Amino acid sequence: MIKLQRLNKVYGKGAAAVEALRDVNLSINEGEFVAMMGPSGSGKSTCMNILGCLDTPNSGHYLFQDTPVEDMSRNQRALLRRHFIGFVFQGFNLLARTTALENVELPLVYRRIPRAQRHAQARSALASVGLEGREHHTPAELSGGQQQRVAIARALVTQPSVLLADEPTGNLDSARGHEIMELLSKLNREQDITIIMVTHEADIAAYAQRVIHFLDGRIQPEQGN
Repeated sequence: MIKLQRLNKVYGKGAAAVEALRDVNLSINEGEFVAMMGPSGSGKSTCMNILGCLDTPNSGHYLFQDTPVEDMSRNQRALLRRHFIGFVFQGFNLLARTTALENVELPLVYRRIPRAQRHAQARSALASVGLEGREHHTPAELSGGQQQRVAIARALVTQPSVLLADEPTGNLDSARGHEIMELLSKLNREQDITIIMVTHEADIAAYAQRVIHFLDGRIQPEQGN
C-alpha cells in the first residue's frame, strides 16, 4: 500500500540545516499494524507527517497505492488525505462544546454528506468504538479514554484506508492506554484497516505486528538481520 524510496527531508539551510530523514526506504502492506519508535529528533514524526501528506520530502519517492505522491499538487494531496487517511493524535482535538456525535460528523460535513447520512455514519462509527449511548455527551462529560474513542471514531467515519496514530495513548493513564490499544488492534483485525502508529512506549508498540526503529533520520536494521 505504501512505499518510501530513498526519502530525504532537510529543514533549514547551510550551517543550520537539519537532516530529519536520510535515505529512508520503507514498505507497508495493506492491513498491517506498524509502530514507529525512536528518541526525539530521530525522524519518526517527520516520516509520519510525510505519510499523512502534512509535509513533503526534499527528494526521494512516496508511493501510495502505486501513485507517486511527490508529483501531486497541494490540492491533490489534500484530497488524498481527506479520502484515504484518518488521523488520531495525542491531544484528542475535540470541539469542547460539541457532542460526540457532532464531533464525529465533522469530516462528513466537509464532504457535504447529507445530514441523515452523516448521523447514521457517525452513530455507526461511535458504536464501533464502544460508545453507544454516549452520542450526545460533550467532551467534558467523557473520560480521557472515551474522548480518545470519539477521536478514533472521527478518524474512522470516512472509512479511510490508513489510520495514522501519533502517540494515541500519550495523554492517558496506563489502563486507559491499553484499552485504546486493544481497540486499535481489534479494528485492525476485524476491519483490515492499515494502522501506522508513533509511540515512545515499548509496551504500546508491542501491540503492533512490526516495530520500525528510527535513529538520526534513518531506519535501523531489524534485530537479527
